[in-house]
Amino acid sequence: MTTNTIPPTVDGAALLDEVEAFHRRFNVFPTPAAYVAVTLWDAHAHLLDCFDSTPRLAFLSPEPGSGKSRALEIVETLVPHPMVAVNASAAALFRAVSGVDGRPTILFDEIDTIFGPKAGENEELRGFLNAGHRRTGVTYRCIGDGGNQTVQAFPSYCAVAMAGLGSLPDTILTRSVIIRMRRRARNEKVEPFRARIHEAEGHKLRDRLAEWAEHARGFVLGAWPEMPDGVTDRPADVWEPLLAIADAVGGRWPERARDACVTLVRAAQTTDKHSLGIRLLTDLRDHVLIGVDKLPTIAILDRLNALDDAPWADLDGKPLDNRRLARMLGEYMTADNGPIRSRNIRTAGGVLKGFHAEDLADAWARYCPPPPAESATSATPLQPSSEPLNL
Repeated sequence: MTTNTIPPTVDGAALLDEVEAFHRRFNVFPTPAAYVAVTLWDAHAHLLDCFDSTPRLAFLSPEPGSGKSRALEIVETLVPHPMVAVNASAAALFRAVSGVDGRPTILFDEIDTIFGPKAGENEELRGFLNAGHRRTGVTYRCIGDGGNQTVQAFPSYCAVAMAGLGSLPDTILTRSVIIRMRRRARNEKVEPFRARIHEAEGHKLRDRLAEWAEHARGFVLGAWPEMPDGVTDRPADVWEPLLAIADAVGGRWPERARDACVTLVRAAQTTDKHSLGIRLLTDLRDHVLIGVDKLPTIAILDRLNALDDAPWADLDGKPLDNRRLARMLGEYMTADNGPIRSRNIRTAGGVLKGFHAEDLADAWARYCPPPPAESATSATPLQPSSEPLNL
């Protein structure tokens, strides 16, 4: 007679240590926090149905040869049902996700060919990636011929890791754990990755992650992990599954995960300029309206267009002008819930149109990251470090 026995519990913390060590053999990530985040992301792909959302994993770099594709190769060996996509259409992806062969983990290399500056908008693919961030996400399409078409909802929820040059649309960036890859320095060594040898090693770890996931399902389902101070809104959505995984495995992983969360959220806040509008607001606060309560538009444009490492002197081949400045600022509201508009400013040379810091203060507080310490004399006070890290 046979009896059913419960398999011995998998030591999740030790397993994640091994997964992290596997990444370290072949990848040079910019910070220790990146290894922690990617390892937790590998594990979360095995428990996707336990979470309300799934963060995108984005390996980005300014130059080729920075290890992005290799990072995806290692992830591919560790996640369930990997689907390598290069230039895949939105239609192909949402049909794969809703197919009978099981939900894939999509690994999208060369994503810059889809969203790069010369690639167009690709709204369908952007919509798919945005919708699939949530478990309830679906993509609607018409199916059938001629007048017999019907609308069908295709599930879009799946784990997606991406690699590419440059950046990504803001709506995707804010749903992503962002790893800013760099070319290896001469003193940074990695083990050469040989697929016929090392894939099998990764697959053994993948199978053990799948086994661990079956035991961990009850611990992460419905979990509400405690967030680090200041991590709220979209960053909290992004990190919630990863922190739940860390809490489930225990050991040093809960502490390491929260340290990584703060490090990478702050890095994204510092290095990513979000929308062009938020970049404009931030530059106005930190570089233009410093120590003054108002400036004529002509003076504002002069200061913006003279900024180093700023886009204002070359927007589609032209410098920022008063019409575009007015249009961009008019999309944001004052504290009185009216659009930010230019107002008359009396100067020695007469009355000129310009903008007042008090009209911008509410938008600065709502949209911009905390000002740097050196801008303490800015027209707005420094926000305390406990402010939410909104991306």
